[in-house]
Amino acid sequence: MAHPIPTPEELAEVAEVMERVRASIATVLSGLAPAVEATLSTVLAEGHVLMEDVPGVGKTTLARALAASVGASVGRVQFTPDLLPSDVTGVSIFRSDEQRFEFRPGPIFANVVIADEINRASPKTQSALLESMQERRVTVDGTTHPLPSPFLVVATQNPVEMEGTYPLPEAQRDRFMTRVAVGYPSPEDELAMLDSHDGVDPLQSVSAVTDAATLARLIAVARRVYAAPAIKQYIVDLVRDTRQDPALRLGASPRASLQLLAAAKGRAAMAGRNHVLPDDLKALAVAVLSHRVIPSVESRAAGRGAEAIVSSLTANVPVPSEARTRSARPA
Repeated sequence: MAHPIPTPEELAEVAEVMERVRASIATVLSGLAPAVEATLSTVLAEGHVLMEDVPGVGKTTLARALAASVGASVGRVQFTPDLLPSDVTGVSIFRSDEQRFEFRPGPIFANVVIADEINRASPKTQSALLESMQERRVTVDGTTHPLPSPFLVVATQNPVEMEGTYPLPEAQRDRFMTRVAVGYPSPEDELAMLDSHDGVDPLQSVSAVTDAATLARLIAVARRVYAAPAIKQYIVDLVRDTRQDPALRLGASPRASLQLLAAAKGRAAMAGRNHVLPDDLKALAVAVLSHRVIPSVESRAAGRGAEAIVSSLTANVPVPSEARTRSARPA
């Protein structure tokens, strides 16, 4: 049974709350509109974000500003080579006075989990986190513990200084809905940053503009955003082309199709729309698809990265007409 599309009042709340979150983040970091938009779209889709960029551009700061603005419970893990899976998921402690085991939850038991420098930890510890991301539960000593809802992981990693790191395998990178590159700020934004950070830490003044219960309600609204058959066909065409393009050695998985649709619904809801447009998909295609594909040897030799190839595919796939994206939309 199809769920009813969101009402104008519900969409107005989504747009208003997410604009408050965006403004709160802007008090700490400015000039990151594309990265923030992709991140907030992922939040509304209850997906996970991988922030990958060079050191010092604000990946962790953006993650912390998002967590502080949302006002939900926050867990933070600094990934290191000696980090154990139990340091993330939790551990059972034997209570001798009561002759029983007591589960002590780890930092994964939070609404927003910040995984700093995820590629610094061993594959075993990475797998413990990524299994929790996929199944949204943790099993310790045969007992399953559900994770809180909403639940999202914001992981960071640097694409440089790879000595002593454990790069995420493709199957694990696929668990992240979006990969966000923060990028260097413009001279104007960097100057504004010097002023705002002069002698103070802006993160200390960030206050919550919403809460976990409200965020869960907004996520439920975003899921009901309508996607016309033409929009779904457009997604299939985009993802299929990544599998057929000779510039790519590995194309995107079916999970990519599902997550591109979910993220697009989040972006549409943020804009106050009850239906997805091709522009939503085009705006998020690189963030959702580029970390799931592998360029061919020839592409690498020519200096073409995954982002450039996905961007080119997006520009070449025929876009459905506005009439086709709206004609079948329920009233």
